[in-house]
Amino acid sequence: MSDTRPSEADRPGQERRPDMGALAIAAGLAIISVVIAWNTATMGGVASYSRVGPTAFPYAIAAVLFVLAIWTAVEAWRGDFPEREADNIPPILWIVGGLAAQMLLLKVAGFSIATGLLFALTARGFGRGPLWKTVPIGIVISLAIWFIFSRGLQLSLPAGPLENLL
Repeated sequence: MSDTRPSEADRPGQERRPDMGALAIAAGLAIISVVIAWNTATMGGVASYSRVGPTAFPYAIAAVLFVLAIWTAVEAWRGDFPEREADNIPPILWIVGGLAAQMLLLKVAGFSIATGLLFALTARGFGRGPLWKTVPIGIVISLAIWFIFSRGLQLSLPAGPLENLL
C-alpha cells in the first residue's frame, strides 16, 4: 500500500525553510577548510623539489572539505535534510560528564580510574547497568588496557595509584 498523503513540502502554502543546523555545519566545514589551506600555505621549510610534497594532501583535504561545505549549504538551503529527532538531554549530559571527569582526573587519578569513570558514565548514558557495577568493570578493563599499552608497547600513559601498584 502506498501512502497518498502529501508530504510536508508538497502541501500548498507550506514551504520548507532552510535548515539552520545544516547551514551551521556547512559554515563550520568551510571555516575548517580555509584554516587548513591557510595553515598549509604559511607552513615554512617545505621542500619544493617536486610538485607532490608534504603540502599536497592538506590542500586536497581542504578542497574536499570546501566542496562538502558548499554541497551541505545547498542541501540545507533547499530544505532537503530529513527532520531530526528531538534531543534526549540526560544521556548527553552523562556522556559529556564522563568526558569531563576523564579530562580532569587523568593526571591526578591516573589512566585506569579516569577512563573507568568515563566507561561507567557513558554506560549510564546509554541506560546500561548501575554505577556501582560499571565503575569497577570500567576500571578493570582500563587497567588491562593501560598494562598492554604501558608494559607491552612501551607507550607512556598517565599512571595513578593503581598503576603504581603494578
